[in-house]
Amino acid sequence: MKKIALTLFLALMISGAGAFAQKSYTSEGHGHTLNLGLGIGGYYGYYGYVGHSLPVLNINYEFDVARNFTLAPFATFITYRDYVTEGGYDYYYRETIIPVGVKGTYYLDQALRAGPKWDFYLAGSLGFNLVRTVWDDGSNTYDSYLHNVGPLFLDLHAGAEYHLSKSVGLFLDLSTGVSTLGLSFR
Repeated sequence: MKKIALTLFLALMISGAGAFAQKSYTSEGHGHTLNLGLGIGGYYGYYGYVGHSLPVLNINYEFDVARNFTLAPFATFITYRDYVTEGGYDYYYRETIIPVGVKGTYYLDQALRAGPKWDFYLAGSLGFNLVRTVWDDGSNTYDSYLHNVGPLFLDLHAGAEYHLSKSVGLFLDLSTGVSTLGLSFR
């Protein structure tokens, strides 16, 4: 599953590089940026059966598309383990969820007259989920590898980034699904 997810993510990045690798449209430029974030996913929207927030790792790479607008192929990694008692039997399961897709970001720096150290943005992510579940009842293991590819989802974001240097920034991305705190590398 990791190989499939990595292959899909790399394919998105390569296709994005060919289609969107253009010069920056703004004096600052927002594209050609690798974003790595750790955070908490409020999985009421995508994974309602979980019932609680989960730790997540998110990675995306932004390409300039138009003035103040970028597209970023992304992958998010979530895994958790839970126990279920049913019919007098105890089961545990581990689920791994890998949302992949594209995040479109509009930067509000000019509208807000933000200084060169700050970026403010609104964004939306569109993608699908790769899901793997492994059940174990103590004597048998059931592996439903990639049992659920889909459904399509939309995640809305609002965020800010503070540039620590010309090549490194610290960002906070608040969203309807996966909120993260992380580093950006230009």
